[in-house]
Amino acid sequence: MHTQSAPAHPILYTSWLNAVLALLLSLTASAQPTTETAHFDVTMEQPDSHIIHVTFRCPVRHAPTLELKMPSWTPGYYQLMNYAANVGNVRATDETNQPLSCTKTGSNTWRVSTTSARTLLFSYDVTATRDFVASPYLDRRKGYISPAGVFVYVAGRLQQPITLTVHPYKHWPDIVATGLDSLPGQRHTFTAPTADVLYDSPILMGDLNQLPSFTVRGIPHYFVGYNMGQFDQQRFVTDLQKIVAAGADIIGDIPYKHYTFLAIGPGGGGIEHLNSTSISFDGSGLNTARGRFTLYSFLAHEYFHHYNVKRIRPRALGPFDYERENRTRMLWVSEGLTVYYEYLMLRRAGLITQDELLQTWQGLINSFENKPGRLVQSATQASYDTWSDGPFGRQGDDAYRTISYYEKGPIIGLLLDLAIRHKTQNKRSLDDVMRTLYKTYYQAKKRGFTDDEFQTVCEKIAGTSLSEVFSYASTTAPFDYKTYLAYAGLTLTKIEQTQPAGWLGLTVRASNDSVLVTKVDWDSPAWKAGIRSGAWLQTVDGKPTDLAAVRALSTAQKPGDSVTFQVMQQGKTSEQIIQLGTKTNWSFTLDRALSPNALQARIFTDLLHGNQAAPTTSLPNR
Repeated sequence: MHTQSAPAHPILYTSWLNAVLALLLSLTASAQPTTETAHFDVTMEQPDSHIIHVTFRCPVRHAPTLELKMPSWTPGYYQLMNYAANVGNVRATDETNQPLSCTKTGSNTWRVSTTSARTLLFSYDVTATRDFVASPYLDRRKGYISPAGVFVYVAGRLQQPITLTVHPYKHWPDIVATGLDSLPGQRHTFTAPTADVLYDSPILMGDLNQLPSFTVRGIPHYFVGYNMGQFDQQRFVTDLQKIVAAGADIIGDIPYKHYTFLAIGPGGGGIEHLNSTSISFDGSGLNTARGRFTLYSFLAHEYFHHYNVKRIRPRALGPFDYERENRTRMLWVSEGLTVYYEYLMLRRAGLITQDELLQTWQGLINSFENKPGRLVQSATQASYDTWSDGPFGRQGDDAYRTISYYEKGPIIGLLLDLAIRHKTQNKRSLDDVMRTLYKTYYQAKKRGFTDDEFQTVCEKIAGTSLSEVFSYASTTAPFDYKTYLAYAGLTLTKIEQTQPAGWLGLTVRASNDSVLVTKVDWDSPAWKAGIRSGAWLQTVDGKPTDLAAVRALSTAQKPGDSVTFQVMQQGKTSEQIIQLGTKTNWSFTLDRALSPNALQARIFTDLLHGNQAAPTTSLPNR
């Protein structure tokens, strides 16, 4: 277990210092947060109850009333979460413990009459039952604080400095892992310069293990997790160090003082933060080559986000409005280009081969080109509508209307990179775009970029218009793969694949001795007949149906044959005669040209290996 006493260390391992800390706490009791600093105390004395108890101590500043709000969502997860629904047992008092009038005035807002109080003490319970990276969770084994779901803020005071003391369950190892800076001499006490930084800094505690730390460009990195499974830890840490180094080489700077990977346990999903990431993690997947690729690309994605979205960002992505959707048309850049770079990072780190990288791009193209939504929704619209559609587009019967910017975005990124390299004779690249955005908007202007500014930077780097590439983001126009891929000496072969048997377009499952339709392919014979998911198939060709009978149709019937179903849908029973069709998919194969010219060869080589930026001075956390 790595230990460090520096105040910026994100992990406190202090059981052996308890006596010393007790003395320090007594000496610093008078040095509690100043009148300008708010403070949270967090306790979890009965973890089986899933209750996290919070006390918020806030200076009143002579205000007759204060409005306290719980965020409605958390940065990095673009869905409204209704965190306030988990808040209960609210109580407001002044510094002498005298009750203050407190009224809930909205779904996530409480108004407190502060009268003559100098300090407000606002206490409440948070029920933490959803084990997910975007939600707080507590049980006897683990405590996870997703800050937007636990901590209120005072309306109009998001820039107020904050301190935070966590009191973990007494039977846990004495470890609290977070990206926040700790305060010297105060046990499990951390500081955030603003509420924005607090909401961007999750906290993990419980039965945790810490892997060996590593440094990149002199900056310490930590990996702390719960229930991580059995795997070769040293190999994993060595490979993770290579991934981080590959990401830092793209930008040429590391802007934080320390970075922590918070592995919250097996599950799904990850969320990026300023100098940490919360990830669902099961290390047993590292025991296979496919599992390593999946986990490494996932970790590369979340790590690169500390550049591309946390610092290189559209203006809509910070400072945030925590009460409503923060919409942007640029998630194809923030998420899509991060997908593009996650695979380049693995290649540049030497963790995947050239062929594996090409197979990854090939897979993205195959998936995207076989989605009907590509003809309906643009990447910019998918970005804007993610709050309602979800990050991967709509599901079920409406899936054909949408796309995922996680698929189209990296394809645009590849074409954009190749266009810049070709236009500049391989002297500039998308890497230069990312570095310019980082230096110009994050470092110099300290803000995000507009949609037009992003295109302007790309075109300045390329020295010419890139309007065609950008039209691929804002329209549903088909990609000119042949032209752009040829810039790197790549070819894409399109092959039509036709299913020989008859095609209905139904996915079904058995349910209570009946057959339930769970999915209907868009524009399939069943779709055209009006059958939708949720329908019940009662008979097929006049006979009571079962799962085997429906599935047998795909082998027993030919295109052009007719099948008669009795269908119950939305409470009504009808007879549907369906003529089976032919299912056609398109398969795409990405290969290197047999005889690329010198420029094509250089572009491909440099794309895979990268041109490292010169190191610059590291910046402190904001």
